[in-house]
Amino acid sequence: MYVDRAINGTWKRHGAGARTTPAAPVAASVAACAEGLHCDFHAPDALPAALAAQWDMLADNAAEPNAFAERWFLEPSLALLADKGDVRVAAISSTDGMLIGLMPLAVKPDYGRIRVRNVQNWLHHNNFLGSPMVRKGMEQAFWRTLLDALNASDWATGLLHIDGLTEHGRLLSGLRAASPRCDIVHRVERAMLRTGLDAESYWAETVRKKKRKELNRLANRLADEGAVAYATLGPGEDANPWIEAFLDLECQGWKGEAGSALCNDPKIADFFREICGRAHRQGKLDFHRLDLDVKPIAMLVNFLSAPGGFSFKIAFDEAYARFSPGVLIERYNLRILEREDIGWMDSCASEDHPMIDSLWTARRSIVRVTVPLDGFRNRVIFHGCRAAEKGSAMWKRMRGMMEVCR
Repeated sequence: MYVDRAINGTWKRHGAGARTTPAAPVAASVAACAEGLHCDFHAPDALPAALAAQWDMLADNAAEPNAFAERWFLEPSLALLADKGDVRVAAISSTDGMLIGLMPLAVKPDYGRIRVRNVQNWLHHNNFLGSPMVRKGMEQAFWRTLLDALNASDWATGLLHIDGLTEHGRLLSGLRAASPRCDIVHRVERAMLRTGLDAESYWAETVRKKKRKELNRLANRLADEGAVAYATLGPGEDANPWIEAFLDLECQGWKGEAGSALCNDPKIADFFREICGRAHRQGKLDFHRLDLDVKPIAMLVNFLSAPGGFSFKIAFDEAYARFSPGVLIERYNLRILEREDIGWMDSCASEDHPMIDSLWTARRSIVRVTVPLDGFRNRVIFHGCRAAEKGSAMWKRMRGMMEVCR
């Protein structure tokens, strides 16, 4: 059974039970029944007002915590960074109106280097986890309903490609149960902080004695330069001076010179201001700084989504690089281990990161997965893409072996 509802568009029905074609595809709403659930596709700038409170409650009952899928982060992402003609927000609800899951999607013209249209979860460069926000216990039903809705939509073709799922999480398990085929096509292992030790015990157990001694020496040398102080943004403090100080600090370094700092793009700078302000108001911003003579020389932004946390951004003054201010503020950051409501923190760093990998010894496996959509043509596309990926991986291994043998 398919139910049609128009949002800023006119529906044209092609017969009883047939698919529908909206005049404005991005603003279209398609609903599919699966286990009493239905899926609506909304334009990113036309989300229903009633969705807001439901979204916040959903975050409190999520199958997997993901700060990047919570409303305070994703809403500004959609407003400031999304291509309004390309992105659809899938909202899955029960018949009584309870929000079950939410995920932004985009139709892409390429699957890697292969010229094939496909549906992907929408991410941007400052979103480091792609897990959708799904109510705990409803993982399989969420994916089944989403797949049914995509299969009923003319704009969804080829395959569904999801980037940034935790490999051993409930959401990937639910997707595998909902789809007859779900292939992991890429995997990274990134540093994670997870331990039952207090900060000092963790530092002593994890960091080699020689390195600890060297870092203590650098901290003492830094103190010779002026008054050193560490600080954490308090719940009642104004976050704006901290936010602006971080933007300035990052912009002065190599990222600013390379054009990749937040300040280099006014939209992204405004996005950073907005998400930090919203997170602070909700008590989810964990913001630290290392000052020398009241001037910040290192700053660190974490987002909290109990029982986990996400290390979002770090910046330091390169004029003081010889004192390792980034490592010093990461040591201060270990105070997160004292919180009873936070059991782990995702570094959100690249695999084999030279700094954080030596300090955080746990690892988190993040994967990209591909799922075929229904239909003979879509299955052919899926199998063709997978064959091309496997052939490319085999060729890389063979080249590596030949290089070793030379």
